[in-house]
Order: sequence, then structure tokens, then C-alpha cells
Amino acid sequence: MTAAHAHFDEAQGALIASGDWHADAASALPRLEGKAVRVLEGAAVTQLDTNGAWLLLNAARPQPSDPMPELRGFQPRHMALLNLVAQHAATTAAQIEVRHPGLLAAIGRGSLAMWGHVCGLVNFIGQLTIELARLMGKPENWRWRELGAQVSTVFAGAIPIVIGMMFLLGVVFAYLLGDQALQYGASIFVVDGLLLAILREISPVIVAVLISGRTGAAITAQLGTMKVTEEIDAITTLGLSPLAVLVIPRMLALLIALPLLIFIGDIAGIAGGMLVAQVQLDISPNLFIDRMDSVLRLKTLLVGILKGPVFAVFIALIACRMGLSASRDASSVGANTTSTVVQSLVAIIVLNAIFAVLFVRLGI
Repeated sequence: MTAAHAHFDEAQGALIASGDWHADAASALPRLEGKAVRVLEGAAVTQLDTNGAWLLLNAARPQPSDPMPELRGFQPRHMALLNLVAQHAATTAAQIEVRHPGLLAAIGRGSLAMWGHVCGLVNFIGQLTIELARLMGKPENWRWRELGAQVSTVFAGAIPIVIGMMFLLGVVFAYLLGDQALQYGASIFVVDGLLLAILREISPVIVAVLISGRTGAAITAQLGTMKVTEEIDAITTLGLSPLAVLVIPRMLALLIALPLLIFIGDIAGIAGGMLVAQVQLDISPNLFIDRMDSVLRLKTLLVGILKGPVFAVFIALIACRMGLSASRDASSVGANTTSTVVQSLVAIIVLNAIFAVLFVRLGI
């Protein structure tokens, strides 16, 4: 193996190379700042690979606009390699003009993307409705085992994080309410505010957000990966419907699990508030429960729990549609998973706002 060497002949304007030129030969190149290389001499080059060819060509022609030097003395196989590298280097060096869209263009693109998601979701709902209609009269075609597995995954796996999150939120909310109530000697009314906030708003929204980030993203990633590995194509080839096999069990699992998780979140949030009420406000658990028994209405509990199925349907629809619409590459699966979380969060906030206005109008 001969060490690579190169020097510049100013009289001829020639870069003369010798030895073995590989990726580690960059240190053998001379400094050529401001010097025009007209000839690339390689009669003494013994070995050359694509890395070495790129090093020599880049040294002789540092800018794509510079003229191509004359290749002289190279062996035929080295000459062919140099020409191939020069051809592809010219293609990759072409700079694509980056145009930054203006504000109106960005708004337009965002609006079109949102409209595309809405249309895709409506189309997916239509397909799912037809599939559900087909399954109504054929209970033997329901995937009960898959449904049980999904309920176990969605419900049991989410219980610890729901309890932990809602307990801490109950602590924080009760602390903030108690700090204000102490100034007016109205500590007992902390129970009223805590129950109303936890049961009607905080628990349903926070639990739905947790499920959209945990389960919704997982569903999209699972279905997207199955599409990449052609498992969904295999299901179709077997004469089965991917909607019946994959989508409906996951949607039913979310419909079952989310209201139960909201109820568990209610209990955890109240427990956190009860702890703060005893420590900060000197309200004993017995007094807290008595006050809760006198002010808590059944509709307050049901309003929060009944939000769960609506949130669950939209989370499942968005997650399954984005998973099935992923392209056959890893980047698409990742992008669709991120999009699932964003769309689910927006849907939860919008639906909760609609519920708030509707309940006020109905006097609930």
C-alpha cells in the first residue's frame, strides 16, 4: 500500500497525485487557496475509490461553477470512476432555491391541510359505518378476543398514570382554591369548587388528553407499522376487512375504557383535594365527605363521564385513520403519529367547548 501524495505545479497549473487515494487521504492534499487547477494529473495513482476521486475533484474544483480540470494520465478504470463521481457530484451540488412562503400562503396551506383531514375523517366515518352495519347481524364475526386484549391494554395500562396525574391536579387545585378561601373565611366552599372543577372539566379533559397521547399515538404507530410490513395487505388478501379486524376492536376498547378512567380520575382528584383540605384548611375527611354528600349532584358526575365516549370516538377515529393512511416508510409513520396527537388535542378542546356552551344553554 502506497501512501497518498499530491503537490501543485504552478507552472502548469496542475495538481499531481500519486499513491493510494481513499477516504483517509484528505491530509495529503496541498493548500490551494486562490489557485486555479487546470490539470489533474494521476499517472502515479495506484489505487482509487469513490472517496479518493471525490477528494481530488473537490480539491481541483471547489465550486460547482469552476471549470472542470483536464484529467490526465489516469488509468482507464480510474478515469471512468472520476467521470462517474464528477457527474453525480454536479447533480448533488445543484442548489435548490428555497422559497419561504408568505403569511397568506402559509395560512392557505394550513387551511387546505385541515380541510383534507376533515374530508378524510368524514370518508373514514362513512366506511366504518358501512362495516359496522355489516357486522350487526353477524356476532360471530366480531373480534371478541382482540377487543378483550385492547381493553386490557388501554384500561389497565393507563390506570397508574391517570391516578398519579389526577391526584396531583387535585392537590394543586385544592391548594390554590384554599389559599384564596382562607382570606375570606370560606374554607368549606373549597369542596364545592373542587368537585365542580374535577368532575365536570378537569378529569374528562385531562384523562382524554393522556389517552390521546398514550393510546392514540400507539394505535397510529401500530397500524402504520403494520402497513409498512404489509400485514394489512395480508389481512385483505385473506378476505378480511382491516376495519373489522383492527379498527372496530380498538374503538370499542376506547369507548369502554375512557369513561371508567374518567371515573377513576374523579376519585383520585377528590382524594388529592381531600388531603390538601385536611393539611391546609383543617377540614377533616369526615367533614369533607359530609359537605360533598350535601352539594354533589348526580348530573355533575354524569356530565363528566358522558363526555368520555364522545372523546373516545374521536380519538379512535383520528388514530386509526392516520395509521391506515401512513405511507410505506418510517418517516410517514412518525409524522402521522405526531399528527394524531395534535389532531386529538384540538378535537378534545373543541368538543369540550361545544359541551360547555351546550350545557349552559340546556341549564345542565
